[in-house]
Amino acid sequence: MKSKNTFTVIFFTRKSRSNPQQLSIYVRITVSGKRSEISLKRSVLVKDWDSNKSRAKGSSVKIKALNAYLDEVFGKLLNCHKELLFEDVIVSSDSIKARYLGEDETSKTLRDLVSYHHDKMGTVLKPGTMKNYYTTEKYLYEFLQNKRKSKDIYLKQLNYEFVTDFDHYLRHVKNSKKELMLSNNGVMKHLERFKKILNLGVKLEWMLKNPFSQFKLKYNKYDRAYLTERELRILESTEFKSERLERVKDCFVFSCYTGLSYVDVKELTVANILRGIDNNLWIYTKREKTDENVKVPVLPKALDIIKKYSQDKILNKTGNLLPISSNQKTNSYLKEIATDCGIHKNLTFHVARHTFATTVMLSNGVPIETVSKLLGHTKLTTTQIYARVVESKISKDINSLLERLEDKGIKNFSYELLY
Repeated sequence: MKSKNTFTVIFFTRKSRSNPQQLSIYVRITVSGKRSEISLKRSVLVKDWDSNKSRAKGSSVKIKALNAYLDEVFGKLLNCHKELLFEDVIVSSDSIKARYLGEDETSKTLRDLVSYHHDKMGTVLKPGTMKNYYTTEKYLYEFLQNKRKSKDIYLKQLNYEFVTDFDHYLRHVKNSKKELMLSNNGVMKHLERFKKILNLGVKLEWMLKNPFSQFKLKYNKYDRAYLTERELRILESTEFKSERLERVKDCFVFSCYTGLSYVDVKELTVANILRGIDNNLWIYTKREKTDENVKVPVLPKALDIIKKYSQDKILNKTGNLLPISSNQKTNSYLKEIATDCGIHKNLTFHVARHTFATTVMLSNGVPIETVSKLLGHTKLTTTQIYARVVESKISKDINSLLERLEDKGIKNFSYELLY
């Protein structure tokens, strides 16, 4: 049995009131004899319109572009009709028009999705993580305003081109000093968060697919900064007359021997210091970032710093273990400290965590599985990013190998080959 639900799309024109030589172009959607019309905000000269073919006639660049646009509109209207049939809803000329214009109740916008994400994930994600999402949101809306001249966009309009344009925009964002704001990895982080937001849209069935499906995030690999044993010794032995620098140095060194991040050091109290099963002092805490329980032994250097501030009156009132400044000030003071110590590295508080993993632990033969546990990582691969085996450790291992080979009667084998 044939369906009586007929569907047609035709383009037609009406004379322009302001210019008799021009025609305004419309599209008419007809479903089962009922019509809806949409103004396409396009015009054509009377002499250039072929009413039989419902297209512009001629071969100029302008005419070809107009006809290409009409073909695009035709294709989108067919797709709207297809979507409504697939969704098993009432198909009418008005519903197709509303779907095309993005005015039907199923058409969600980017702001709708971002708002939903923040409302739902705001109670799940950590404040620091949400802060990063807010920054990504800011860049998204700036991109829409500056490059798309719009405050919002329908989710169905998001495509691969939008993603690549946003990528290009992020790479050229500059501060007041005309300096680029983001590195490649900084751009990738924003795109990664945007991708996660759009994945939520797909799960909610607000989008058919994620435009990132054909876009590959490419991070640049680089060695994370850490202090060598020599640099750490210089830092430890340097005493600063400035109390603010001395305190920041002590907190940094404490992190070098515990592997705790800035926020985890800031939250420490005397109650976090407990006796372990070995009867030694341990730090029992929970990582702010992952909520993972962490147990870290209090090494002698870290214990000396705890004792140094154990009688601090202000700390005794607040309950904090160490006198740590704000993250921004701490990292600013660390730049001064690095200069004074002759350390030519970009010293941030997180460098202490890398130093703990590499110089204090791995370089002294602590297995990477143990280091991973002390750092509070949920995956060993995360620890492998932080840590590497430095040359001094390789040298020690090779010397041990040579000693074992010598015991087996293979003496100076490498040098005999050369001489």
